[in-house]
Amino acid sequence: MTQPVSPPRDSTDKVPSAAEKPAWRAVLFRADVRTLSLLGVLAVLILIGGITKPDEFLDTRNLQLVLTQASVIGVVTVGMTFVIISGGIDLSVGAIVALASVWATTVATQEYGFAGILFTAVLVGLGCGLVNGVLIAYGGMVPFIATLAMLASARGLALQITDGRTQIVTVDSVLDLGERDAYVLGIPPLVLVFAAVTVIGWLVLNRTTFGRRSVAVGGNAEAARLAGIDVRRQRLYLYLLSGLCCGIAAFLLIVLAGSGQNTNGNLYELDAIAAAIIGGTLLTGGRGTIVGSVLGVLIFTTITNIFALNNLQTDVQQIAKGAIIVAAVLVQRRTASTT
Repeated sequence: MTQPVSPPRDSTDKVPSAAEKPAWRAVLFRADVRTLSLLGVLAVLILIGGITKPDEFLDTRNLQLVLTQASVIGVVTVGMTFVIISGGIDLSVGAIVALASVWATTVATQEYGFAGILFTAVLVGLGCGLVNGVLIAYGGMVPFIATLAMLASARGLALQITDGRTQIVTVDSVLDLGERDAYVLGIPPLVLVFAAVTVIGWLVLNRTTFGRRSVAVGGNAEAARLAGIDVRRQRLYLYLLSGLCCGIAAFLLIVLAGSGQNTNGNLYELDAIAAAIIGGTLLTGGRGTIVGSVLGVLIFTTITNIFALNNLQTDVQQIAKGAIIVAAVLVQRRTASTT
């Protein structure tokens, strides 16, 4: 009796499946080199701070302060990352934060308490994002010009509302969020909000159709259109998202400062763009990470804190930040040329 002939093995049978690979190898292969590099830079900065000012830098209150200061610009950076990934830019984020903060701290708004301030800040942010999105997506304006116009308009309106004066917050429920009694397991509420925005942003970018469409639009808008993506609507949604993040950041800044000023959010647009760039987001669009952007924010905030503790001049601090940005762009170009 003849033995049955087994079918020939396909060449792919020799390749082990993902389930057969050791867990540790899967983790190592998934690790992003850039993220590990940023973690290394952050670790070096923490080491420098611990050596130069060990008693002050490593103090729990100082570390809480660093994270709190990173929270406001960090929320803005999450929204900026989405915009840059899609091939756009938003120069108006700092001005939107200022406008939202002063509009939410007027006497009329504060009469509605906590909800009134929060709702107004978010609504103003969304409104500005809507204007940017409509001008860019449906008006055909270049993002640089449209958001630059919003920057000037929002700053001017914020100055008109305040008449150059600081608007003090009198709502206790808002001010209490900045007190130590409101900390959860030693973590300030503002940091918890920042963490929540970061997690949601990561999930949206990496686990939803919206995130994939954003990357596709940034990579090749025409190919995305031919694939059935409504490019104009996607861009509108992205600027709405950026405006929403600005509104949330404005509320956090109100809690942190206890007031609203027309000078709030000064140069936030540059800080957010810089953090996104060193985090690995391409200015040309099509690639970026939320985790990298957040690490960029933490790096810049830590640098600022170290310089302040060591009484170093602000101009030297700006030079250091500029050098980091240039180095990050050069690394991006080198990486792009080798892929």
